[in-house]
Amino acid sequence: MSGLLTLLDDVSAIAKLAATQLDDIGVQATKAGTKAAGVVIDDAAVTPKYVTGLPAARELPIVWKIARASAFNKLVILLPAALLLNAFLPWLITPILMLGGCYLCFEGAEKVWHLIVPHEEHGPQEAETLDAAHLEETRVKGAIKTDFILSAEIMTISLNAIDSDSTWIIGTTLAAVAVGITAVVYGAVALIVKADDVGLKMSQSGRLSATRAAGRGIVAGMPHLLTFISTVGTAAMLWVGGSIIVHGLHDLGWHWPYETIKYAAQATAAAIATAEGFVTWFITALLDGILGLILGLLLIPVVGKVILPLAAAFSGKKEEQTQPH
Repeated sequence: MSGLLTLLDDVSAIAKLAATQLDDIGVQATKAGTKAAGVVIDDAAVTPKYVTGLPAARELPIVWKIARASAFNKLVILLPAALLLNAFLPWLITPILMLGGCYLCFEGAEKVWHLIVPHEEHGPQEAETLDAAHLEETRVKGAIKTDFILSAEIMTISLNAIDSDSTWIIGTTLAAVAVGITAVVYGAVALIVKADDVGLKMSQSGRLSATRAAGRGIVAGMPHLLTFISTVGTAAMLWVGGSIIVHGLHDLGWHWPYETIKYAAQATAAAIATAEGFVTWFITALLDGILGLILGLLLIPVVGKVILPLAAAFSGKKEEQTQPH
């Protein structure tokens, strides 16, 4: 009898330990996902453009193709790479994060620059020269390539945010982040790309006038929603990218940017003396975003005149095909 009680005590202790670890994984996954929020928003904002101009019946299958590839990239390629990096080359995490931060700053600044300086859009013209199947294949490949870059940044940010020395907890947390973020992003994308169709159906077939009016409101509001999501995504990229650079420099020993932004945020919050926590966060995010915008604008000519021509030379592609869009 005493042996049975001892066994039950051991089982209870194991169950408690497992529950504690699961709670820890949940907390770590939430923390890591929050840190990667800026990239997640941008991922959701970028993807809908890849189904523009394609048949409505192919929209959800295309989103599903991209989502499957995204999950595969995160779980099969990027997660093991992150674990190996953490185990054998942890000193590389900060430089890799900073490279990703530079990429976010460049992408965000390029979008701002395109608002200031009008440019020709090349995407819609593809439909005039490619058949539907070829166009779909081209779009899916482009979306997967973009998603891989964003997913790599998400996984690296998440890895850096996990506060644990356990490989099991780190791996499980990264897997939870990968699955959760993929589901949220592509679930949101599916809703966005089909909202027009749902709204049109409601406006034409709704039995009640209120239903038809709601459908017309959805159709009319979708362009504004997409603009809002894109704007938030751009701001988030600049904020997150700038923050990564500031914290990376701080970790590498150059403390001035971090300390200056911290002092400015705390001084402003103390002067206002209302909602100090929010004011501190807002000023920090604002200054990080301004720094990210400045860095991104500086990177635009570097990417256009140096990096892309070099990439084109190594890949054998024509330079004009690799210009920023």
